[in-house]
Amino acid sequence: MLEARLLRLDDKAHHHAHDHHQLVMSLAGRAEFEVDGRGGEVCRMRACLVPGDAGHEFAGKGDNRMLILDLDGEGTPADDLEMLERLFETPRYPDLDADFQNLLNYAGAELARYGNDPMLARSLGGILLRALYLRLFGDAKPRRGTALDLERLDVFIRDNLARRISVAELAQVACLSPSHFHAQFKDALGLTPHQYLLKTRLDSASRLLRDSDRPLVRIAEECGFSSQSALTTAMRRYLGLTPKRLRDSD
Repeated sequence: MLEARLLRLDDKAHHHAHDHHQLVMSLAGRAEFEVDGRGGEVCRMRACLVPGDAGHEFAGKGDNRMLILDLDGEGTPADDLEMLERLFETPRYPDLDADFQNLLNYAGAELARYGNDPMLARSLGGILLRALYLRLFGDAKPRRGTALDLERLDVFIRDNLARRISVAELAQVACLSPSHFHAQFKDALGLTPHQYLLKTRLDSASRLLRDSDRPLVRIAEECGFSSQSALTTAMRRYLGLTPKRLRDSD
C-alpha cells in the first residue's frame, strides 16, 4: 500500500501512532516532529521518516503544505520490502538536496492537478521513496583524489559565517583545486558548495530566530546575509515563510 496526499498541518500539537510508515516532506513552510523521542524539523531542505508503530508528535508552524506518503508492506515486492525496512528502521530527518527538491516540486504539482488518480500517486510516491533511499544507502560513486574532511570544512564555515566565503577558500581548506573540490563536494553531499553554504546560513538564522530575541538585521549580519531583506527573500524562497512568521510561530 502506498498513498500520497497533500495536507496542511495545523498549529495544534497532535500525538498518535499507526501501523504504517510515513514519509513527510514540505512543499512550503515547516513543521516540528518528535518521533520516539527524537525531535526534528520538516522544511524544504529536510524530511521526516516515521516508522510504523512509532509514537510521534507533530505540529505545523504557520502556513505550510506537506506531501505525505503513507505506506506499508502489503502487496510489496521483496526488493521494495528491503528498501522500506532500511528506510524506516529508525526515525530519521534526512537532508534534501537541490535535485530532490526539484523532484518534490514536480510531484507536488502533479498531485495537486491529478491527485484523484491513484496510479499517478503511487508512481510519484515510489519515485520519491527510491530517490531518497539511493541518497541514504545507494552505493557511493568511486571518488578520485583526497577524501574531504567535512568536519574541518564545517568548522571553517561556522567560524567565518558572518562574511562572504568563496569556493576557492573552501578548496584551499580541503587542499584541492577549486574544480576538483566542487566536484568532490557535490559527489559527497549532493549539494554544491554554494547550496551548502546557503543551507548552513539558513539553519543558523532559523535557530537564532527561534532561540534568541536578536534583531533581524543583526541575525542577517551574523549569518552572512548582505541585508535583512536578503535573509527574508532566502527564507521565503527556501523555507516558505518569512523570518517574522518563523519567530511568531514559536
